[in-house]
Order: sequence, then structure tokens, then C-alpha cells
Amino acid sequence: MRKLLFLFVLVAVTGCSVGKSSFSPGKKYSPQQVQKDYSIYQTILEQSHPGLYWYTGKDSMDNYFRLGAGQLTDSMTEPQFRKLLTYVSARINCGHTSVRSSRSYSKYTDTARIKIFPLSMKLWSGSSPSEDDTAVVTASLIRQDSIFKRGTVIKKINGRPVNEIIDTLFDYISTDGFNRTHKLQSLSNRGYFGALYTSLFGLSEKYTIEYADSSGQIRSAILPVYNPVNDTFNRRAIRPVISLPQPSRKERKQQEIASIRQLRIDQDNHTAFINLSSFGRGYQLKSFFRKSFKALQKNKISYLIIDVRNNGGGSVTNSTFISRFLTDHRFKIADSLYATRKKSTYGRYIQNDFWNRLFMSFFTKQKNDGYYHFGYFERHYFKPKKHNHFDGKVYVLIGGNSFSATTLFVSSVIKQENITVVGEETGGGAYGNTAWLIPDVRLPETGIRFRLPLFRLVIDKNYPSTGKGVQPEVEARPTIDAIRHGIDFKLGKAMELIKIDKASSGSR
Repeated sequence: MRKLLFLFVLVAVTGCSVGKSSFSPGKKYSPQQVQKDYSIYQTILEQSHPGLYWYTGKDSMDNYFRLGAGQLTDSMTEPQFRKLLTYVSARINCGHTSVRSSRSYSKYTDTARIKIFPLSMKLWSGSSPSEDDTAVVTASLIRQDSIFKRGTVIKKINGRPVNEIIDTLFDYISTDGFNRTHKLQSLSNRGYFGALYTSLFGLSEKYTIEYADSSGQIRSAILPVYNPVNDTFNRRAIRPVISLPQPSRKERKQQEIASIRQLRIDQDNHTAFINLSSFGRGYQLKSFFRKSFKALQKNKISYLIIDVRNNGGGSVTNSTFISRFLTDHRFKIADSLYATRKKSTYGRYIQNDFWNRLFMSFFTKQKNDGYYHFGYFERHYFKPKKHNHFDGKVYVLIGGNSFSATTLFVSSVIKQENITVVGEETGGGAYGNTAWLIPDVRLPETGIRFRLPLFRLVIDKNYPSTGKGVQPEVEARPTIDAIRHGIDFKLGKAMELIKIDKASSGSR
């Protein structure tokens, strides 16, 4: 019996290890498999996506669906099929509709030491339509690199002009409406440009990069691909291995919370800074807001800077809660909020489908237009907080990463006289978005997932539906010099406005 038990355990362990290592990123799926997944993908979007034809007309969207289906004539790897789905999804112009890899592929990429594009860059558009986009190096992964320092302007990569590359990458980035700022900021986020560039143009062992030197002269240099395997060996060779005590689970959670929200007070200048990287649940934000605004009152703060440049959204309850400490008027978060239908033919592939339908049954009501409206938020006005309400000058910093619930927060306060919104256009749509409930859909053959927003939200029906984000009242755009020297140009602009206000107040 012991021998049999040992043999059973050995087979089980061996089987598990073989299964884990047998995953191949180059595995191909038959035309029948990808066609089945594509049909399910298209049907679910057509049945349940409330903004499918918001910015792209039905005829155009139908053409894109046909274009995608027409390419499914041969076997495809997951990355190839995922690239096609990403292109079609981006045509919807919905920032909450995006494609993700299968769980197996995600596990593979999390552990595999994959060669990657060696540069990170900050990209922004020209100040006028005739001006080219700008791409500036923020970091190089090649440690021996003495050329591509922070602030170096990139002109071409492997013979392709930067503008041509950006235009191609844009076709695979989902955004609310026609928001270029969000797409450029996405490409500026760590690792995003390199990953998308590689998926579309392939991986090179060496990159020929054309750049402008410090005198403005156009030069060219070759930069090798970044290989983490080699870099790991180099680091081990030059650095001693030191065993450090690992933080406890509680300490790790506290560190995570601290990275999401932070209050700093400059008592000498009567100025406070609130950094908010998320409105998500689990960060004790309501408690943080109560304590923060109490501290502002206690310290007699006159100026408050709220930084939501990297806030991708989260809970509307949290974004609304901070608005109530700032706003001087009643406000709604939506003129309309509704789902187009409760049930999908392929509900078994939709995450939490039963609970989502139960939610709609309890909290929505079908109206004459046939849609399921969340009436509470369409009717309810939120009132300003009386206790510890902040009445000083407020400067809200925004940018292309300001998304979803963050856009609702900015929209609720932007018209107020004592509040000034500084920076660049928000990534989230000013007119509205499709979000609220956003389950994952898992396609059965490939395991590829895509996000499916179930509700359409219109913030202000009187706002023009131009497909743009919330525009700043005071613009603060990046410059080559600011990137080169690590200058926080948006925070600098807010501090400049405070200085001007202090001088003006002192003269009165």
C-alpha cells in the first residue's frame, strides 16, 4: 500500500509539473476554434454592450466585425487572435472595453523572461494639428547606454517615423470617444509602448534609433533588445545577495494603501496636498477623506491641491464622497444610467452573470425606451457636506490617466468659482461613458478575456457629445526640458497659481 501510495503521489506531482511546463505560447488554434470564439465575442457585444454604436455607427461597426471575421481563415496563435480582437474592440471607442490574455498566457508572461523593447518614453501631441507628436525618452533598460538619456527626443525607430508608429499603435488602444490624450498617456505608461510596439512590428535583436542630440542635430544609434536573463546574471555578479526580512501581510496592505492615498500639509504656506491614485474599494477612502478634511480645518489650510492624474477610477461612492467636501451646490452624477438588456445568449461565459442580472432586477426598471434604468442615480441629488467642508482655493490636477469615476469627480466640481482644474484633458469622456458593472467575458476555445461594460452613463445631457475628455481650465503641457530634468510641470503650474493668488490677496 505504501508503494502504491508513493507511486500515486509521484504520478500526480509529475503530471502537475508536466502540465505547467507544457504550455506553449506558440500554440495554434484551428480556424473553427477562433471562428467560434469570434462569433461569441461579436454576439455578446451586439446583445449587451450599451455603447456599441455610440461613437461608431452600426454600418461602420458591422463592417469592422466583417473585416475581423474575414481574417479567420487559418490557424492562429493566441497573440495573433488577441491582436485582431483588440483592433476590432478599439473601433467601439469605449475605454472600458478591452481585450486581455487568457489566464494561462498571463501566468506564462508573469514568469517567462522575455526580451523586450529597451526604452520607455513620454509622448504628447503637438499644440496644433499641424505639429508632429513628440516622443521623449524617460528611461533606458540598457545599463551601458550612454546615448538615450532621459529627455532624448526620438525621431525614428527601425526606419519608421515616430508619428507613423503612433498612428499604427492608436488603432489598438481603446478610449472613450476620440480622445488622443488618453492614448498618448497609455503609450507613456511604463512598458505599454514597448509591449504594443513589439506585438505589431515584431521583436528585433537590435534597434536602429534616430534621435535629436542636445544641439538639435539628427543622429542615429543602435540599441540592443533588453534581455532580462543577461541582466539578472550581471546583477548577481556585481551585487551581494542580502536576505532581508519580508513585510507581513498587514504591512504590505498598509504600504499599498499608502501608495494609493496620501495627505501632506505645508503649514508654513497653509497648503495641503492630497494624492489619489484610485477611487477603488478596499483603500479605506471614506475614513481617509473624513480625517483629511478634519485636518485641513484644524491646520487652517487655505489652499488644497488634489492630484488625480493617475486615478483610473473605481467606486462612484468614493468619488462622490470627496466631491461633497468641496462642492457648494447640489449635484447629480448622471442624467441617465441604463443597461440595454438583462440577459445574453452566452451568459455562461460572462463573469458573475447571475449576480449581474439579479442586481438589475432589484435596482433597475425597464422604461418606455426598452432600457433598464438605474433610476436612483438619475434622480438623486447629492448635497454638500456641512461638517469640515473645505471652502478655500482648490486646484485639481488631471491628465490622460484620469478615467471613469475620476471624470465624474472632476465634472462635479469644475464649474465652481473657488476650484481650478489644471493639467491636460482627462482620459474619461466628459459626456459620459459605458461602465458601472464591467464583468470579464472568457471565450471558451482560446480562454481570451475581454471586458464588457453593462451600463451607459450620460453625465450631462446638455454637454456636447464630441468624444473628448474634460478639458482643464488652466492647461499645463509637458515640455522636453521638463521631462529631461524631471520637473513636475502640472504641480508647478498649481503652485504658480497659488503664488499669484497670494500676491493678489495681499494687495487687496
